[in-house]
Amino acid sequence: MDRDCCWNRDVIEQVDCPELVEGEEDLLVSKRQRNLEKCCDCPTFLNDLKQLHDDTNPLAPILVSFLAEYRRQKAQIQSLVSFLDNKTLEIRFLHELGFVLQSSVDLDEVLSVALTAITAGKGFGMNRAFLLLCDREEGILKGYLGLGPRNLEEASQVWNEILMNDMDLQTLAQNFRINKLSSERAKFHDLLEQLSVPLSNKEHILIKALNGKRPVMVEQAFQHPDVPPELATLLGVDAFLLMPLISRNRRVGMIIADNCITHRAITEEDMHSLETFGFPVAFAIERASLYDKLQVELNRVTEAGKKLKEQQELIVRMENMALVGRITSSIAHSVRNPLMIIGGFARSMLKNSLASDPRRTFIESIVAETRQLEGVLDEILNYSDSLYPTRDFWDVNQLVETALRDTADILTSLGYATGYSPGHDLQPVYIDFKQLSYCLRTVLQNDISGIGTDRTIAISSQSCEDCVIIRIVDRSRNISQAELDHLLVPFSETRDLGAGLGLALCKTMLEKQGIPFVAQADEHEGIRYTITLPTRKEEQQ
Repeated sequence: MDRDCCWNRDVIEQVDCPELVEGEEDLLVSKRQRNLEKCCDCPTFLNDLKQLHDDTNPLAPILVSFLAEYRRQKAQIQSLVSFLDNKTLEIRFLHELGFVLQSSVDLDEVLSVALTAITAGKGFGMNRAFLLLCDREEGILKGYLGLGPRNLEEASQVWNEILMNDMDLQTLAQNFRINKLSSERAKFHDLLEQLSVPLSNKEHILIKALNGKRPVMVEQAFQHPDVPPELATLLGVDAFLLMPLISRNRRVGMIIADNCITHRAITEEDMHSLETFGFPVAFAIERASLYDKLQVELNRVTEAGKKLKEQQELIVRMENMALVGRITSSIAHSVRNPLMIIGGFARSMLKNSLASDPRRTFIESIVAETRQLEGVLDEILNYSDSLYPTRDFWDVNQLVETALRDTADILTSLGYATGYSPGHDLQPVYIDFKQLSYCLRTVLQNDISGIGTDRTIAISSQSCEDCVIIRIVDRSRNISQAELDHLLVPFSETRDLGAGLGLALCKTMLEKQGIPFVAQADEHEGIRYTITLPTRKEEQQ
């Protein structure tokens, strides 16, 4: 018979085989390869085979059977190759995801990768996904994050953006986390708020799926007997997948995925793939959550350690100051007795001496120096007593007016003019009244050298949040800030500036009560004192 096909020729030309295309020139000289790849689908070959069958050639049925089996096996091989290619891509995809999930302890990063993987075309290709997390303290399964478009227009925009940028999965997740995480939370805020179910509601389909620890494919949701109508209406789709997130038999959360835009059917293969993906996601979420809790506890421990160290330092300072107090008290009491005897004799002699007595000048010097030493001893004893203040609530105006009344005679004799501007509706302050009175008297009549021509002292009080502020402006003192700071150190050398012990004692007393005492000096404007008094006991903790 005449054969139209070139299947029996060893070498052919390009025009002899209609199945050959550009790039397959090697098949022109390879008869066996050409027969396997091209002839079984060539219409001319099939026509020759039909002629053999019509000629009742005994080989025709056998060739037909061989050809049918070859086609079946070829189709099966192609199907297996396609399946293997898909599985290879899936393995690479899971490997990439696994690396990110295993290496990250940031919860937002883990969630961004997980939801991007579910909704991206290079991942599982679902249109939309919601993540619900178990809150064991509140006992609820509540919506945490959503990802996906809400309508076709938004979906087209997102898909076009992905195609134009051609980003890999990890880059997509990073871009989502940086640029879209907060906006996606806001976009699905209304849905996420309603996706909350008590863990105790075991009849709810979400809790059933979570307790069952197996994925659940929901179809015909609006007619499904186990799906609450409000859940179906909220999601707005007739089919969705529930994927429980389980880590070491612990319920971590739930993923709800659907195809709300394309309405593509969710297959068994999709469900199994997502189930495989769910295990590392659950583990990564739990690890990231535990890491966050660990960081919180670590910060608490660090803060507690810091406070403990501060308390220990405070105890050491208090012990040192208590020792100083005992030493100064002992010395002061030892000096006071002979000093009182000397002063008493000197005053008695001065009282009984005549004005013309040449010894009177020396006696007056003894009396003056004795009085000055007695004042220094009183300050030293007050410094010792300041270690343990006794606090209560007191009226600020009463405090200031008492101090002004006690110092009025001395200030008037020295030519000072004082004025007080009381604040309105001042709250009671939590202070040691005795010590604060002493401090105000000391500030008003301090013996700092450098008196100027303007001998005015202005006092004012003002109410602020949780405190009352007393300001004292002494325009008669003209010293620098460095000199004033030196005077605020107890027992510092202040021979050229005056005694100065009183201000240092005031600062110490107020610090023991946790009261800020600020002294600012200006060589032209004088000295401004600011005392901030608390109105609550908590201020003193």
